[in-house]
Amino acid sequence: MNRILQIAWREFLATVLSKGFLLGLVLVPVMMALVALIIPWLVKQEQDLRFEGQVLVLDPSSRIAPALRAQLAPEAFAERRLEAERRIAQAMPDSMRGLAAAQPAQAALGEGIERMLGEVPQIEVVELPAGADAEATKASLRPEGTSKGGRIALLQFHPDALAPAADAADGALGSYEFFVRDGLEDRVVDALRSAARQALIETRMAERQLDAKEIRELTRVPHVPARKIGAQGEKSASEVAARLLPMAFMMLIFIAVMTAGQHLMTSTIEEKSSRVVEVLLAAVSPQQLMAGKILGQLAVASLMLALYGGLGLLALTTLAVVGVLDPLHLLYLIVFFLIAFVTLASLMAAIGAAVNEMREAQSLLMPVVLTLTLPMMLWMPITRDPNGALATILSLTPPVSPFVMLLRITSSAPPPVWQILLSIALGIAGVFAAIWFAGKVFRVGLLMHGKPPNLATLWRWVRMA
Repeated sequence: MNRILQIAWREFLATVLSKGFLLGLVLVPVMMALVALIIPWLVKQEQDLRFEGQVLVLDPSSRIAPALRAQLAPEAFAERRLEAERRIAQAMPDSMRGLAAAQPAQAALGEGIERMLGEVPQIEVVELPAGADAEATKASLRPEGTSKGGRIALLQFHPDALAPAADAADGALGSYEFFVRDGLEDRVVDALRSAARQALIETRMAERQLDAKEIRELTRVPHVPARKIGAQGEKSASEVAARLLPMAFMMLIFIAVMTAGQHLMTSTIEEKSSRVVEVLLAAVSPQQLMAGKILGQLAVASLMLALYGGLGLLALTTLAVVGVLDPLHLLYLIVFFLIAFVTLASLMAAIGAAVNEMREAQSLLMPVVLTLTLPMMLWMPITRDPNGALATILSLTPPVSPFVMLLRITSSAPPPVWQILLSIALGIAGVFAAIWFAGKVFRVGLLMHGKPPNLATLWRWVRMA
């Protein structure tokens, strides 16, 4: 046992003290912090849509153009943006909401519009005469010879856009044709399309003596957060955090397991190709060497899991949504992490012992990687129906069972306890099977050189050992 621990300590130090590992360990938190700082700036840049241009309108009724002009006014753009910000704020946790909500609503709206007027498009709506040539107007949208701005779009409303035509059998209303200048930014196109739609709807309501503002108020329903009722009583629930939590748990153990597993395979290949393993086998048995390497990389993976998991808990605490995390989830995370790591590490050790260089390992590594990425590819159907046949079968099938079961446990409809215990039992059985298989391959493959083996060759080694 002392020799196994010595090998494990050597493997741990050789991995964590390497420049590549230290850089990768620090780089991910740094990147996460940078993303957290950059995203607000990117959102601000996305919102900042300064633009000038003319929108031409062919409106046979002469009643839609005034509504369109109101929809494309800078004040309307600013008010819609503030409304979107308010809806986002309602969906956020209380600790993340801005202090502007404490101001009187009307004052906040006025100040916000004043602040945003310089950051929205400045669009002029030009209503063309009823007999204007549509083809000639379209030609004027071509960008050749025009400076920034100019004529950017043409909206040609149908004669039956407000009232159905006399020969319309089903009483269907017409719509409009939309032409834009080539190269016009997508955000401007979307804004014009949305404004035309809203202007057409409001004009239709006005034609029928309907109050558009009253109808909007009647159909406006604010976002209502769900509150969970559990053994400890009532508590708030963050829908966004609850949806992302299953994926976060699965990715947490996937990153830790894959990173340490690849280090294990790489170090085994390097020791075999440099003949260092022959010196080691003079002092320890192949089983002791494999066990020590797995324990050493287990410590590496545990370090990564603790670091990234701690960052995740800090983020949940900062966002005041730590209540979505059940303490029992952390226990299951540790259990399934151990099962997933030992299973994968055993296979990685077997692959590393079987080949002579990294290039040869790709063909054997591909089936393992594809198998482990299967839960990520099926993440959406599993989380949408965590108790369905697909999710249940995969959560009981090693080696993907730890990942899928964590998805189910942290979902909105966790599985019954007996399925969790059965998944753990089957996972442990899979661990023993992986260790048995890897031990046989490790014993034979460490001293084998020459042509790289395939899966059939590995099975012959298992039967021989």
